[in-house]
Amino acid sequence: MTDQDQSALDRPRTFLLVVDSSSELSAALRFACRRARHTNGNVALFHAVEPSDFHHFSTISGLMESEARSEAEKLLQRVAADVQRHTGRMPTLYLREGDTNEQLLSVIEEQADVSVLVLGAGTGDEGPGPLVTALSGRLAGKITLPVTIVPGNLTSDEIDALT
Repeated sequence: MTDQDQSALDRPRTFLLVVDSSSELSAALRFACRRARHTNGNVALFHAVEPSDFHHFSTISGLMESEARSEAEKLLQRVAADVQRHTGRMPTLYLREGDTNEQLLSVIEEQADVSVLVLGAGTGDEGPGPLVTALSGRLAGKITLPVTIVPGNLTSDEIDALT
């Protein structure tokens, strides 16, 4: 084993959690926090604000984008408070603007300390969600780290038993 390999093993793991307003977020959040706590790792939160499709009036489009960013910041702050409560550490926040898939790949590429991507999977008739679908399909070869997909219907006890 090289010194570089050993250095990578000695670094704390960072669990990158994709944050949205879905119901499966709570299961993924609990999983990421418990794994971070049990491995002396960290949690990082990612959210991308999609650009507005309303281009007829630039003032309205700008207002819509500003409002969407403000809501995203509030969401990240709420989830960050939960991470702090569960792990005792403040997470790193990544708030990006643009296509979610592209921005997520960029964060993973740019942040060498991120070691695991954690996603919550929907369990309803609409499927696991667009990001889980994309990452298990057309984007699978572009992800350079392990992906943990947490079923959104797991109970706290079931997650605790896993971690």
